[in-house]
Amino acid sequence: MSDSQLLYLSRADVESAGLGIAEIIDLLEQAFAEKGAGKVEMPPKPGIHPGGGDNFIHAMPAYIPGMKSAGIKWVGGFPENNRRGLPYITGLLILNDPETGMPKAVMDCTWITGMRTAAATAVAARRLARPESSTLGILGCGVQGRTNTEALNVLFPIEKVMAYDVNKWSGHAFAQDISSRLGLNVEVVDHPRAAVSGCDLIVTAGPILRQPHRTIQAGWWDEGAFASLVDFDSYWHPDAMREASKFYTDDLAQLEHYKGVGYFQDIPEVTGDLGQLVLGNKPGRDTDEERTIACNLGLAMDDMAVAPALYRRAVELGIGTWLTL
Repeated sequence: MSDSQLLYLSRADVESAGLGIAEIIDLLEQAFAEKGAGKVEMPPKPGIHPGGGDNFIHAMPAYIPGMKSAGIKWVGGFPENNRRGLPYITGLLILNDPETGMPKAVMDCTWITGMRTAAATAVAARRLARPESSTLGILGCGVQGRTNTEALNVLFPIEKVMAYDVNKWSGHAFAQDISSRLGLNVEVVDHPRAAVSGCDLIVTAGPILRQPHRTIQAGWWDEGAFASLVDFDSYWHPDAMREASKFYTDDLAQLEHYKGVGYFQDIPEVTGDLGQLVLGNKPGRDTDEERTIACNLGLAMDDMAVAPALYRRAVELGIGTWLTL
């Protein structure tokens, strides 16, 4: 390897590096502590919208000095891709040397996006959910439904998963995967309320929509529950969100940016961001009864927290293809 070379990591290469979800959670803990201390450079992500509707392709740059990480992710989300047999989320990540600016690696970001998003849910849940939480409700049984289940299973004594998807086949595929891989009891339910009521932890992981379908109604979720809104507010009626005692996001500036382009038009007052929560500058759960929400938007910082570890692991294992600049 030299300064005139970069390492290309395909999706298979990234997955074979063997970085586990527990390690990724630890990396995001470190990154959010850096963010809370004001040591991360990360502008709100600009985007384009080919074909209109809810399609997007975003540019996501970030620099984390404390983790010696700098780079950018170019990521697309196309809700209709499942009809084409393609993933909803696709893209590439470029990792740069923060001392010289030279590109060090280009890697597929599909796996990274799924895992780091789930890890951010876990970072929030560690502070906002009840430690004894054992019943998990998943609404949206695709990649994010699976990775969020995996991440929460690291921190909580999960005994049962209630799974709902508008596509029943996806729900059954999810159940087979999670029960065989994680050994969890999964029940596929026919109505979304069954994946909300009675659940200690709730994750909504459908497509991100500018116009929320507002499926989850007030009175559905129990006292003491924690909800992670991976799909923004797409699944939630405003009255249901307002039942929360605390409403956190991962970045206040990004949330305001999204409001300005038409998302989040009716959400509760934000308690704080995840960096403030990690550092203890904003309160976590205070009582067993309060309902709490984390609406994490997905930050470039999350990807840049994971990418250097993947790069190092790939070099150690001899994974990937070296390309000449």
